[in-house]
Amino acid sequence: MILIIDFGSQYNQLIARRVRECRVYSRIYPPGVDIDTIKALNPEGIILSGGPSSIYENESPGMDSAVFNLDIPILGICYGMQFMVHALGGTVKQAEKREYGFAELLVENPEGLFAGIKGKTQCWMSHGDSVETLPEGFRVTASTENTPVAAAENVRKRLYGLQFHPEVAHTPEGSKILRNFLFKTCGCKPTWTMKSFAGKSIREITQTVGSKKVLLGLSGGVDSSVTAILLHRAIGKQLTCIFVDNGLLRKNEAAKLKKVFRQHFDANIRFVNAGGLFLRALAGIIDPERKRKIIGRIFMEVFEAEAKKIRDAEFLAQGTLYPDVIESVSAFGGPTSIIKSHHNVGGLPRKMKLKLIEPLKYLFKDEVRLLGKELGLPEELIWRQPFPGPGLAIRIIGEVTRQRLTILREVDAVLLDQVRSKGYYRKLWQSFAVLLPLKSVGIMGDKRTYENIVAIRAVTSKDAMTADWAKLPHDLLGDISNKIINEVRGVNRVVYDISSKPPSTIEWE
Repeated sequence: MILIIDFGSQYNQLIARRVRECRVYSRIYPPGVDIDTIKALNPEGIILSGGPSSIYENESPGMDSAVFNLDIPILGICYGMQFMVHALGGTVKQAEKREYGFAELLVENPEGLFAGIKGKTQCWMSHGDSVETLPEGFRVTASTENTPVAAAENVRKRLYGLQFHPEVAHTPEGSKILRNFLFKTCGCKPTWTMKSFAGKSIREITQTVGSKKVLLGLSGGVDSSVTAILLHRAIGKQLTCIFVDNGLLRKNEAAKLKKVFRQHFDANIRFVNAGGLFLRALAGIIDPERKRKIIGRIFMEVFEAEAKKIRDAEFLAQGTLYPDVIESVSAFGGPTSIIKSHHNVGGLPRKMKLKLIEPLKYLFKDEVRLLGKELGLPEELIWRQPFPGPGLAIRIIGEVTRQRLTILREVDAVLLDQVRSKGYYRKLWQSFAVLLPLKSVGIMGDKRTYENIVAIRAVTSKDAMTADWAKLPHDLLGDISNKIINEVRGVNRVVYDISSKPPSTIEWE
């Protein structure tokens, strides 16, 4: 295992992903982690991430410098390197020229981290401070025109620093540098796979749960489905899945889920039809955050009522993933500005008194799909595009009504049918429609219309942390628009969203 200390870098999740792509497990911890915890984790190596701070700022993040005496290989990246240098007696100063973007890296020591790296290569810089003098025992291993100490090392203590970012694609040899650290310096072996993760998780679940019962709110999405089958493999009939139909699902989705799970999933599943409750509670509500809160509250009330029928349940399982945690709580353990509330994150009603099990909370979405494949989940579930817990309610901008739901369901069905039939469903992270609170003038059958506008959103991504708008063929977009306008009563205009994340979010609300 590689321990990653998060000093606030926008790339901390990317570092974790790069390590895992090498089939080495990684975990992210805040800088406040104590030395005893690090010793107990017994990592093969530690990576100190970058961050937006200067080490001389009053509230700049730091950690116990005793970490450098644990005889564990440590790689500091950007701010992580500067913290290492500062903590060990070197000096860091504000750079005469800030360095942002591409730079030519001159490798002075083609060994260690730079084994197999060309003497001149491209790297990605993003810093305002630079190392001025190195601590005793360190030597410079690479430089750029503006940064004399672009990389440094203390081989005897196995401490390494990089001022640039090896984890980003803009550093072409970055993956090789990280592999050198993982395999040559730390002695890791590429043994972390979804098969090994599944085995370890099943053992941990079995040990934690014992003979008790577990409840799971099943949505039919990838996350909850993989969570369900993983728990079922571990504890069998001790698991009860509760599927709450909130009336905000896609066309015929509840019926399809029943069919799939009854064919492929021999577990206790309870289906609850509660659409009326949700619609009445959402009447007149426009604010998206209020919608999410209301849907979350009603879901828990319905779930709790059903859960009371199951005696002796002591655990609640959730399909929480890393991005859920990251966007709801900052890496430093405190609140960050609310982008949106996640349906999987936010705690349980205290009166339920259930212990939480989140076996996927350190996995990214693509890893969950691989785990689902390893566990034998049907392809239609593994490759189901992400669908938000609040359902179509947050794809209807403005008030949610039965009529507006009907329109969006029909639009959504046409869109997905076209995307699937043209072979784009698996190529896209998400593709969906949004019903806008606007109407426009149109002409249909030589008559003036004044009907709804829908926006089509299609994005490509690996983990939803960032996303690009999909460059779908114009012919496909034309077919989607024509079929929606011709087949869905109440829509006379279709627009396409060409915003990426950031600055936009994937969902509109």
